[in-house]
Amino acid sequence: MALTPDQTAFARSLVIEEDDALIAFNKPSGLPVQGGSGVSVSLEHLLAAFAKSNGKVPRLVHRLDRETSGVIVAARTKPAAAFLSAAFAGRDVNKTYLAIVCGGAPSPPEGAVSLALRKASRRGLDIMEAHADGQAALTRYRTLSASPEAALLDLAPETGRMHQLRAHMAAIGRPIAGDGKYGGLYRLGGVEISRLMLHAAALELPHPNGGRRRFSALLPPAFLEAARSLGLETPEVEDIC
Repeated sequence: MALTPDQTAFARSLVIEEDDALIAFNKPSGLPVQGGSGVSVSLEHLLAAFAKSNGKVPRLVHRLDRETSGVIVAARTKPAAAFLSAAFAGRDVNKTYLAIVCGGAPSPPEGAVSLALRKASRRGLDIMEAHADGQAALTRYRTLSASPEAALLDLAPETGRMHQLRAHMAAIGRPIAGDGKYGGLYRLGGVEISRLMLHAAALELPHPNGGRRRFSALLPPAFLEAARSLGLETPEVEDIC
């Protein structure tokens, strides 16, 4: 399906940086990465705005949950896609997320969650749960700011399991705000939570043309407003990555 002029303009407005090998986007919360049942427009669909004259369209090399905002990368060529996919599979990529969690600072305020995860079903929803028979998963975390009701965390996943950050934070009793699937609240200390408070702030990876590149995405207004209302200080992305 061809893009409308407005869709093309929207797709281009999401670009953080691009070159002949890849495009880095700042995906908004609520935009699905892939199409599916009930999805009319996805980031994958919008990649048609960057098609070459021969019709070839860039391809995504990793995923973000629909409600997660932030940095996501697409490859412009098949060799670049293979290179970047191998980098993600080989864990040669550094990811930094920011999250507002419920319940104040975790204890200890800085550490790691190493809990294997496996897919399960709860109330008809597909989730990931901590289980000894699951796949190994490791998330490092650091508290940046905290109040009695909430905390702002810097999260660094060293593995890439489905819903890893959401499941790990829930497992230590600090579910991400706005994450109803994993017990996150939609209201904290009188503050309405309008979305999943998880943002892919930065991504550092090897570049297909050599060297390494780092892409970052500013915190969206809804995230900043929630943090401010909860009394949480939000540092510049460059200061934490």
